[in-house]
Amino acid sequence: MRINYSDISRSIAALTEGETDEVALMATVVCELHHADDRFDWTGFYRNVGNETLKIGPYQGGHGCLVIPFSRGVCGAAARTGEVQLVPDVDAFPGHIACASSTRSEIVLPVWGRTGELIGVLDIDSDQPDAFDEEDSVALTDILAKVFAGVEPAQAMS
Repeated sequence: MRINYSDISRSIAALTEGETDEVALMATVVCELHHADDRFDWTGFYRNVGNETLKIGPYQGGHGCLVIPFSRGVCGAAARTGEVQLVPDVDAFPGHIACASSTRSEIVLPVWGRTGELIGVLDIDSDQPDAFDEEDSVALTDILAKVFAGVEPAQAMS
């Protein structure tokens, strides 16, 4: 089944209304997204903990990498550039970090808080090649902007 972004956006909005704790929001978003689409093999957040470092946050799926520097991998590229990383073939991405050998494609989106600071990144991996497209990028960016718009980053440092 492919995700219905209109439905999942309404569901996530209802579940997260009034919540400002970033970890609670991350856990809820990840759970809802992960179970809404068969393409999503691993869905999780990496939190910006300062010093250009991401650490694992709430996730669904197998184990993720615990620490990712901004200088490495798809997640690091999203954090470093502030841009969505849409990767149709992870083996063709320079410096890809293989947290799971089953990953074939990936989308990683920066997550911004109320003050415009990077809270972290949302990482979605698929065991299917070329699983993600511009529709995913636009819809997921919109969901993240709505959910995290009122969040004051707890861990992130400038």
